Amino acid sequence: MQPVDAVAVSPLAAVADPVCGPEGGAPALDVSVVVPVYHERDNLAELVQRVGQALAPTGWSFELICVDDGSQDDSVAILAALAQQHPWLRPVALARNYGQSTALQAGFERARGRYIVTLDGDLQNDPADIPALIERLQHDPEVDVISGWRHQRQDKALSRKLPSLLANRLISWATRVPLHDYGCALKAYRREIIERIRLYGELHRFIPSLAREAGARIVEVPVRHHPRTRGQSKYGIDRTFRVILDLVLIVFFLRYRQRPLHAFGGLGLWLLTPGLLILAYLLGIKLGGEDIGGRPLLLAGVMMVLMGAQLIVAGLIGELLIRIYHEGAARPQYHTRALPAAAPERS
Repeated sequence: MQPVDAVAVSPLAAVADPVCGPEGGAPALDVSVVVPVYHERDNLAELVQRVGQALAPTGWSFELICVDDGSQDDSVAILAALAQQHPWLRPVALARNYGQSTALQAGFERARGRYIVTLDGDLQNDPADIPALIERLQHDPEVDVISGWRHQRQDKALSRKLPSLLANRLISWATRVPLHDYGCALKAYRREIIERIRLYGELHRFIPSLAREAGARIVEVPVRHHPRTRGQSKYGIDRTFRVILDLVLIVFFLRYRQRPLHAFGGLGLWLLTPGLLILAYLLGIKLGGEDIGGRPLLLAGVMMVLMGAQLIVAGLIGELLIRIYHEGAARPQYHTRALPAAAPERS
């Protein structure tokens, strides 16, 4: 691997924030650590120091990309000052608060490492765990993503741990990617997996599910977790309700992204079929000479037929859009992985 000194990025380059993916011709590094930052001024100096202490002794070339997500404190100024002292620190300042998913995506687009690690900026995750995750990826070709598990989580039980436990079980059941701790920010990825996914809205909670859909093989390992000592948590109990809404989106995305007609059309048939049966029944009554104009069943039948037909049409439009999406920009419908090395022949 390259020595640590080989990764130096000038402070001016770091502050200028170039988007330096592999397509930009920048030299590849071994490890990129991506940290979204929002109002963490009190933790930044120690965060940078501890990431350096964890990775510098390994001999790997590395960079730390801190993406400030529109902080109103002086986090950006602190990051710019720290970048003058640490050439491997690359701060990124977003124009406003976009959310954690966008901050992570901004970091992913700038990462140059063969392995990409995500970390929170509150120091509850321990940067000292990063080398072990990278070594696992290096020595185990059957693993593409390592997700941290805060098995001894140092948070309040009622407001943080209980909602997280319920959310993790619900997400694991709905997405069929069983993990104990979806909310742990400490994760390590092979670069090719990150290049296959994009984050929008608040999909950062579901990166393992998106990675699995992109063909990743995922394992979960216990990591250390520390209580927050400085700053305030940005999450509250209301996050649970947002998780439920995002879960509906991710389940639809994973199961029906390439076959929207099965989702909308299936629901449409469930409405259209009984609606047609109701109308056929009422037609028989009408032909028998009985008045059906004042029956609520008539309105129910008409509404079910109209709604069912609209859903089926929506599914057909979705099918057309999917074809435009894939064929218009030549986007892949699938991903492949390298074949295992052939065993040597015995003489």
